[in-house]
Amino acid sequence: QMQLAESGGGLVQAGGSLTLSCAASGRTSGGYTMGWFRQAPGSAREFVAALTWNGATYYADFVEGRFTVSRDKSENTVNLLMDSLKPADTATYYCAADISPYGDATIRMSDYNYWGQGTQVTVSV
Repeated sequence: QMQLAESGGGLVQAGGSLTLSCAASGRTSGGYTMGWFRQAPGSAREFVAALTWNGATYYADFVEGRFTVSRDKSENTVNLLMDSLKPADTATYYCAADISPYGDATIRMSDYNYWGQGTQVTVSV
């Protein structure tokens, strides 16, 4: 079992920055992929970014170089640095873990085994 807990959400003005963190506990050993997804009110949950066991990163097209995903192994934490935020980035952000050993990154929600509760990001104009 793995538990995931997001933090770092909040209210920020357009153009500002936020760093989201996802702390993993429980089963954290082994090569696995961490993903970030988001869901805006009335919209489906969508892929944002992924970080594989060997450090490869993948981003949704809408990120356009504004977000950076990274891992702090000593803290069992994955961070999502978000710069140049836009009102369209307003959503609840979720982290997720795909525990398939040493797998490739995936954008499919169904491939992720564990999910956090989400953290709200609101970007004002």
